[in-house]
Amino acid sequence: MAVTVTGITPGSLAAKKRVKPGDILLSMNGQEIADVLDYRFHLQNTRLLLEIQTPSGRIRRLRIKKDEQAELGLEFETYLMDKQRSCRNQCIFCFIDQLPPGMRSSLYFKDDDSRLSFLFGNYITLTNLTEHEIERIISMHISPINVSVHTTDPALRCRMMGNRFAGDALKTLYRFAEAGLTIQCQLVLCPGYNDRDALQKSMEDLAALYPAVTSVAAVPVGLTRYRENLTELRPFTKEECVDTIDRIEKMGEQMLQKHGTRVFYPSDEWYLRAERPLPDDAFYEEFAQLENGVGMAALLRAEFREALERTENAPNGSRLCLATGVDAAPILQELVNEAKEKWGDKLSVQVVAVENRFFGENITVAGLLTGQDLVYALQDVEADHLILSENMLRQQGDCFLDDMTPAELEAAVNIPVSFVSDSGEALVEALLM
Repeated sequence: MAVTVTGITPGSLAAKKRVKPGDILLSMNGQEIADVLDYRFHLQNTRLLLEIQTPSGRIRRLRIKKDEQAELGLEFETYLMDKQRSCRNQCIFCFIDQLPPGMRSSLYFKDDDSRLSFLFGNYITLTNLTEHEIERIISMHISPINVSVHTTDPALRCRMMGNRFAGDALKTLYRFAEAGLTIQCQLVLCPGYNDRDALQKSMEDLAALYPAVTSVAAVPVGLTRYRENLTELRPFTKEECVDTIDRIEKMGEQMLQKHGTRVFYPSDEWYLRAERPLPDDAFYEEFAQLENGVGMAALLRAEFREALERTENAPNGSRLCLATGVDAAPILQELVNEAKEKWGDKLSVQVVAVENRFFGENITVAGLLTGQDLVYALQDVEADHLILSENMLRQQGDCFLDDMTPAELEAAVNIPVSFVSDSGEALVEALLM
């Protein structure tokens, strides 16, 4: 395989070597370049020999000296330099299968691409890796790699993931561990399937892979109201959430005593649904699983309190509205109350817990709220500023999941909207509006 250059950054190393759009990158230091992993791996070398084929068929060999982190300035049709790989599984808990019709097409794509795991932290199931890809990951020593394990019971994994090869794919996990790769795992738990004793077995099996397995996040299955003709699943009860927390915390304590690190963490949702106090920030060590909602509340609290104590400014009296998901609302209210202790009547904030009417009441995180959810919840709110998490918008920051734009939301609720990052410092700054 080879990849075609589609653009050149002006003034770059490639431009100085007169590489042109339409040229084909054949190899780097004698190694064939098939995609972004090959390219990024060899790009770290300070001395490069590029083999380029021009549109006329002429072969050029270019020698380049560079700093280790320096870019060549080559641009390709896609970031991956290849097609994105899709998931081959039919998981009973797949969130994409629970989306309503009529949303933008990109939301229905199920990715399961090892390259995205390395580059962006996406989780992969290991079920669509070829032997060549497995060997390449090992030889390049790509770490960390993020794996959706769900269960270490091969038969149960096949059943839950709707793929008769899902159990065999676990062998790749053990190969990666033996090769010394760093692995982060997630377990999406479904009541009656991979919880309780099955969860215990999974944790014991993954604990045996330490230090290769550095962290394991357990998250409860997310269930929308669009589950017609799908496997019957239900939310966890409060008692089941308590049981799950107890099991995971016990395993974490054992790992802490034995290895000096917990490794196993329940996501924040478990504590909220169990009505248990959330651990403090020290519990989460390096916050390795924030993307899975593990320790987000603890980190927000710690950052907020530090920023609040440090700031010498005070609010100007504007009426603020903090709108968020049902899960986060009590946490934000707690922080607002702490701020009021410092600022008194100078701070005027209403925290609104927004029910997810679009996906259903079982979806309680802020990042899955839509514009229409906000419009419905805020129709009677009077405020000078509306403060929202930027996680409610898609990556480009231009619209919510239902394609409503921030401008359309402002017009509908008649309140100026500000989006802030999910950091405690950003929240303090927002309260000073």
